[in-house]
Amino acid sequence: MQTMPFELGAPAAGQTTLGLIVLKFDETLEQDFRRLFPGRDMSIYVSRVASDPEVTQDTLLQMSQTLPASASLFPPAAQFDVVGYGCTSGTTMIGAAKVAGLVQQGVQTPAVTDPLTSALAACKHLNISRLGMVTPYVESVSIPVQQAFEAAGVSVPHLVSFGESGEENVARIDAASIISAALHVGQQDVDAVFLSCTNLQTLDVIATLEAQLNKPVISSNSALAWHMATLSGATLALDAPGRLLAEL
Repeated sequence: MQTMPFELGAPAAGQTTLGLIVLKFDETLEQDFRRLFPGRDMSIYVSRVASDPEVTQDTLLQMSQTLPASASLFPPAAQFDVVGYGCTSGTTMIGAAKVAGLVQQGVQTPAVTDPLTSALAACKHLNISRLGMVTPYVESVSIPVQQAFEAAGVSVPHLVSFGESGEENVARIDAASIISAALHVGQQDVDAVFLSCTNLQTLDVIATLEAQLNKPVISSNSALAWHMATLSGATLALDAPGRLLAEL
């Protein structure tokens, strides 16, 4: 075997580098981010965090034990602009500040965000004070998400849930069901609708709902993408749906 000389060049990263921590059972968030961030001038690195097929308060809290290890699996040489933890209910149970600290134990990054923090920032950006909320979760998980918004000053007077605890089923709730639930809360006295859960297939219903409601419709995934783009300067797809993403 002959050994050839070589020189080192720049890494295969773009101008902006994002890290995304996705739950083991999440089948939606990663696909949405591929659509929302199609540019060649950026890189997205994805790590998975151990999660349970059943969503309960206890299983969500268990992720705090493995988040640092998941964050440590990102390429050490990559220079991240922002890292996102992809779980709305997990952030609610663990706490956004604690999530950020756990992630930064495993990876160096100047910014960490999550769907809850992102959605609250989006509400402030769009001057939203009253939300209609749709969640797929059981009551013991849905109510704390509602309370987290209200504790941050965003009223959630109308909340509906699909009452589902199985992640595989959440990923397969169809568009018609999501639209029906969102219209139910969106037609009430609210400023906007929030579709909670990164595993819920919401990207293709946002434009339809906004057209019917004439109100902003924000999902966990659209909020997370918007906030990560805001924090990093990353460019979103031209066809990214919804008023929130259009205003970036």
